[in-house]
Amino acid sequence: MRDHLSRRGFLGLTAGAALLAGCGTGTATTSPASPGGGSGGRLRAVFAGGGATEVLDPHLANLFNEAARAKALYDKLADLGPDVSPQPRLAEKWEPNADFTVWRITLRQAHFHDGRPVRARDVLASYARIADPGKTFRAKSSLALIDLPGSRAVDDRTVEFRLKRPFAEFPNVLAAFGTYIVPEGATDFSEPVGSGPFSFVSWKPGSSVLLRRNPDHWDGAPYIEELEFLIANEESARINALLGGQVEYAHDLSPASARQYEGRVTVVRAPNSAMQAFAMKTDRAPFDDRDLRQALFLLTDRQQLVDAVMPGAGQIGNDLFGKGYLHYADGIPQRAFDLDRAKALIRKAGADGLTVELTTSTAAAGFVEAATVFAGQLRAAGLKATVTSGSKDTYWADILTKGSIASFRSGAMPIETHIAQRLLSASTTNATKWARPEFDALYETAVSARDAADRQAAYLKMQQMLHAEGGLLVWGFADWIVATSPKVSGVQAAPANTLDWARFDKVRLG
Repeated sequence: MRDHLSRRGFLGLTAGAALLAGCGTGTATTSPASPGGGSGGRLRAVFAGGGATEVLDPHLANLFNEAARAKALYDKLADLGPDVSPQPRLAEKWEPNADFTVWRITLRQAHFHDGRPVRARDVLASYARIADPGKTFRAKSSLALIDLPGSRAVDDRTVEFRLKRPFAEFPNVLAAFGTYIVPEGATDFSEPVGSGPFSFVSWKPGSSVLLRRNPDHWDGAPYIEELEFLIANEESARINALLGGQVEYAHDLSPASARQYEGRVTVVRAPNSAMQAFAMKTDRAPFDDRDLRQALFLLTDRQQLVDAVMPGAGQIGNDLFGKGYLHYADGIPQRAFDLDRAKALIRKAGADGLTVELTTSTAAAGFVEAATVFAGQLRAAGLKATVTSGSKDTYWADILTKGSIASFRSGAMPIETHIAQRLLSASTTNATKWARPEFDALYETAVSARDAADRQAAYLKMQQMLHAEGGLLVWGFADWIVATSPKVSGVQAAPANTLDWARFDKVRLG
């Protein structure tokens, strides 16, 4: 199980911080204002990178800088809005049949950078490329429920997708990470052609990518004239480049840096962006005992964890994923700290003095610190606790099968996707080993029932079950933090990997 948008995935892939070569210091590069009333100029954005492993192929994008570049160069049929619900993009609209087995997508009037129209055939070819059984494209699993041979182009602007089973949440698939539309037959991405708000100019692998404003983008031309992506793997290098005027946007800052430099730079915090949790395995001792799981829920001082691990940049959790997202059960009362009740449940479970081995790792920022604080909370409840550090290179795979409780996190995704990937009996990344036939049946209702009220009721029942007896102890949600020059406007406080995250076509300079 790996959170593909984890901090480690983007900060730890290459060593060193010396980048930004050739971008100079001082003020931003200027160019004429855009005809549509934009500010013009070149915005320089610095991200962590992957060195020689980086790609411009949007179907292979995995790093944050690759995802941001893909968003600038290409479009998807849909993307995730502020509440992580799918919003139409290249798809002007979508319409299912009565049982959600066939979905008809109407495309906008959009064009690739070389002037060719975006056609239904391009959509089908893009999805077929991603689903190629001989390839390992990121979005392949998301497209697995589509019967591609049975799908068709009705006309140039209409795609009809036939599914292998009823699925009311199909727009989530259209918005899945990596499902970008490329021209039919595209195989060479050294000089990529997309339909996005920016077009390709030049690329220095591991160093920089320069893009130019697409004046004919279907969603309106960007305000800035040029967009340059630069690389610095160390957070200190990114913030220093921003302070020194070498860049106007710095991605992924720590809460400490945000506090230290706020006032000198503009800090943008996106709440509820990353779930912070401990995953208890419900299929083995000691956490196959519901009373003991309940005890851990109650002995957790969530505010202490938030204050220790992400001070000023996080909120407490309620043992459920997706706070603020579509379908989130915000009517379930917040779990309160109750040490006396926790101790009583520990006694009921016959677990007085039990040694809990908590597995953690440097695979994600804050894991070790959170585990250390939590171990102290376990001891305060009368349990013994040891903290074991796993390999950062194999951690996400190891915790799927080994141990009994481990540090865990997740980035933004629809609640339906989270359940499908992590909580069904057959889910391949089920770190808690939660397996309940009645829960699986509720999921099938949630994604196939014709009545929206029935689907919403199923989501509520699933979350009530998880809150009462699940194995995921969600103690907090971290803000996602970026910083900009004070002269930059239009940067949205959006969770990473949603529509408005790293959305540079709506940003202004000056």
